[in-house]
Amino acid sequence: MDKQMDRRTFLSYLGTGATALAAATAGLGLLEGKASAASKTADHLFGFNSNRVSGHFDPIAPSNEDKLVLPKGYRYDVVAAFDDVINQAGDKFGQGCDYNAFLPINGANHRGLLATNHEYTNIFLHGPLKDGKMNADQIKQALYYQGMSVIEVFRDTDGSWKMDKSSANARRINGFTKFELTGPGKGSAALGGNTSVTGTFANCSGGVTLWNTVLSCEENFTDLAAAASLPLTHYGWVVEIDPFDGSFLRKHTALGRFNHENTAMGLAKDGRVVVYMGDDKKDACIYKFVSNGKFDKAKGRNNSELLADGTLYVASLKNGSWIALTYDAVKKTLDNPSFKTPAGLKGTKEDFLKLFQNQADVVTNCHEAAILLGGMPTDRPEDIEISPFDNTVFICHTNNDLHGNIHGHITRIFEQDDDLGAASFDFEIFAAGGRQSGFSSPDNLSFDGNGNLWVVTDISSSSLNKGIYSTFMNNGLFVIPTSGPSQGDAFQFASGPNESEMTGPYFTPDEKTLFLSVQHPGENTTDLSKPTSLWPHRSGDKIARCGVVAISGFQLG
Repeated sequence: MDKQMDRRTFLSYLGTGATALAAATAGLGLLEGKASAASKTADHLFGFNSNRVSGHFDPIAPSNEDKLVLPKGYRYDVVAAFDDVINQAGDKFGQGCDYNAFLPINGANHRGLLATNHEYTNIFLHGPLKDGKMNADQIKQALYYQGMSVIEVFRDTDGSWKMDKSSANARRINGFTKFELTGPGKGSAALGGNTSVTGTFANCSGGVTLWNTVLSCEENFTDLAAAASLPLTHYGWVVEIDPFDGSFLRKHTALGRFNHENTAMGLAKDGRVVVYMGDDKKDACIYKFVSNGKFDKAKGRNNSELLADGTLYVASLKNGSWIALTYDAVKKTLDNPSFKTPAGLKGTKEDFLKLFQNQADVVTNCHEAAILLGGMPTDRPEDIEISPFDNTVFICHTNNDLHGNIHGHITRIFEQDDDLGAASFDFEIFAAGGRQSGFSSPDNLSFDGNGNLWVVTDISSSSLNKGIYSTFMNNGLFVIPTSGPSQGDAFQFASGPNESEMTGPYFTPDEKTLFLSVQHPGENTTDLSKPTSLWPHRSGDKIARCGVVAISGFQLG
């Protein structure tokens, strides 16, 4: 690409140089532009021979219209929106659509199960809240409409994507669903001695496992749990479901309890399973879990047991190390005569000695344990993805106004010896938000077969089109090459409706379709007679509906 060319108005070929991916700054040398068995990751290119999106599109300009705007030549179909009936039992599609995972049926690219997270509910479900609090009926609504939906989707003969309501697999997973506990928290005092718990909600992003189940992450669970008088320690975990088997429902306590954003799963060089996770709040940490056992493809879903037994680590970017979060390490730190409570935590030595009695307490109070042991607080670590091309790890640090990081950035981690199971790493700031890049507040990530990073943004609805955020207009979807002459440059592919953010980008294996959620359009509405958005603009509709779209028009090369 000609560096003199204005990248916001024209992109002749996105992905040039993908056949010779070079991470020169990390000394990784040249890599072929395809995923290899040695760098297998679970998400997005999960075990299929993917064609590559050639990436011919003219980037769009920022927009403040109440529309989902795409480049010329692309279209979208709304496959499901809030309150749509999804099956013959009459179950309804949830609200607050977030993460999506498409799992093909019999290897097909045109038909599969779509698992979608539902993060939170709003005025278009409940109506105005009296004194800002939900009543009993509204709490039941929230528990039902949050969680997850599994639907069956297909591409019709006319090329449009639709939902198949006759599917035997279509169902809701929500605040009334029972889950088996695994790991150190199972049966522990920290979880009230329970071996199973009821409900999942506040489901933000997630991930696909190497055995083709779906992981879902419980994020901002505190308010609803408290309102419903539910035990707080039963929530804030990573949930595992099998879209093809409604009886398979687990919460994995070994992966820690915090404000989970997503998971990214890969393999260490010795075959152990590695799961990266972010804690989505200001001054919170980056984590990874490394299983004790090794992945065995022949075991299929039984590999799920690996997520019950392993070591949870927290990152210290200050010295490039992964710190093991173990009870022994916590006790050793607290037993030190010179112990002082670290900045960011409240409590005395005696308080922490009472809080931490065993490993179950460590994973249940993960943030506190991480800070005690030297984990480094960062700027809202949200989505994390492992590049399937070179095993580098990309992390969206969305923003943190407490430290002047207004527009956020994307961090790229280089594990020692390119081994996801390594104890140390280096890192770089791969891309920074701001006027110079054309985007602000990066959130969810996805890779395509050319090694390009697809990034959605999460400027808060109260800040959109105001002040220092004015130039970005509505939240968008951007494509950032990870190699070639345009490495690190952002090209806008989509703009969302009013007061929405786009979440959960996920390609079909042939990369001819991109599933994308449009979350909370019109969320600043206070008067239902005057909604600030009416997307998706269905005939006769008087409210906005979040939903999932299938975007098509990609030219394969």
